[in-house]
Amino acid sequence: MKRSGLIWSALLALVVGLNACSSGPVQSQATGFAYEVVVVMDSDDWKSEAGEAVKADLAAPVRGLPQAEASLKITYAEPAVFNGLLEYVRNILIVNIDPASYTKTSLAFDNDRWARNQVVVSLRAPHRDSITAFLRSNPEVLNRFFERVEKGRAVEQLKETYSSLVMEKLREKFGVEVNAPANFYSYKDTTDFFWSSNNATVGRTDLVVYTFPYRDTNTFTEEYLVAKRDSVMKRNMPGSLPNSYMQTERRGGIDYEAITLNGEYAGLMRGLWRVEGDMMGGPFVSLTRLDEENNRVVVVEGFVYAPESEKRNYIRRIEASLYTLRLPAELASEEKLADVQKEK
Repeated sequence: MKRSGLIWSALLALVVGLNACSSGPVQSQATGFAYEVVVVMDSDDWKSEAGEAVKADLAAPVRGLPQAEASLKITYAEPAVFNGLLEYVRNILIVNIDPASYTKTSLAFDNDRWARNQVVVSLRAPHRDSITAFLRSNPEVLNRFFERVEKGRAVEQLKETYSSLVMEKLREKFGVEVNAPANFYSYKDTTDFFWSSNNATVGRTDLVVYTFPYRDTNTFTEEYLVAKRDSVMKRNMPGSLPNSYMQTERRGGIDYEAITLNGEYAGLMRGLWRVEGDMMGGPFVSLTRLDEENNRVVVVEGFVYAPESEKRNYIRRIEASLYTLRLPAELASEEKLADVQKEK
C-alpha cells in the first residue's frame, strides 16, 4: 500500500486510533473528481443531527479564501443504492450507526477497496449522538483527512507531469527543485527572486521563490515572515499602475502554522494579497523552510487571481506544488541513492 509521508503523518496528528488496511489487488481505476466525496448513510440518520454534523464537517469552508467556498462536494447515497459505479468513486465515506455492533465512535480507512487510488473511510458509532459529539470534539477531522488525501494525489501527479522550465531555472538559480504545473511557461528571474506564471485568462496562478539569510529562530514567526514577504513583493512584484505593488492584506487575517515536511520543520502560511494602489487581490499560500547547508531560508509561494470565480481548486493545485520543494541536501541524498541503485 503506497502512502505519502506528508499525508499520513499529518493525519495521525489529527486523530488518534485511525487504522488503515488495504484490500486485495484491484483492476479498475477510481473515478470522480478531486475533492468530491460520496457519503453512504442510512436515510433517517442522514436527516438527523448526526447527518447535519457530517455534512457540516465535510463542507467546512476552505481556509484563506476571500469568499466562503466549501472544501468538498458531497454526493449522498443510501446503502441500498450504493453499488455499481458508485463503488468506484475515489473518495467514499461510509457511516454506520448500530448500538449492537459498536460501543464507541471510531474511524478507519481502506485504500483501494474497490478501485485503484481510492480511499474509503468508515465512521462507526453506537448512537447518533455519539457521531455529533465526536465531530464536535474533533472539528473538521473528516474534511482535513480528504483534503490531505487529495493533496497527496496532486503531489504524486506533479512528480509525473511538471514544468521542466521552472525545474531547470530553480535548480540553476537556487540549487532547489519544485514541480510546478506543466503550463507554467512565463518567468522572471532577478537577484534572490524567481517568479513564474501560467498567464491564464481565467484562474491565473503564479509561483514565486525567494531566499534570504537565516538569522535566528524568530525568522519562523508570522510577524517576521509577513514583513519579509511585503518587503520582497514590493521590490519584485510591481502592479500595472504607477507606484503600485503587491502586499499582504492583513485585514482578512493570516493563518500560520508549523508543520513537518520530510522530517524537518517548516512554516505554512495562507492569507490574502492585494495590490497597493490598484484593485487586484486574491488568496496566497506559502511554505518556508530552512536550508541548513547554506544557512538560508527558502520561501516558495503560490497565489491566485481569479475575480468572480471560485478559487479553491486553483489555490489547492499550486499548494501541492509547494510540497514538492527539495533543498540541496535532499537532492544530494536522492542522487546518492540513485547511484547506489544503479550499482546493484
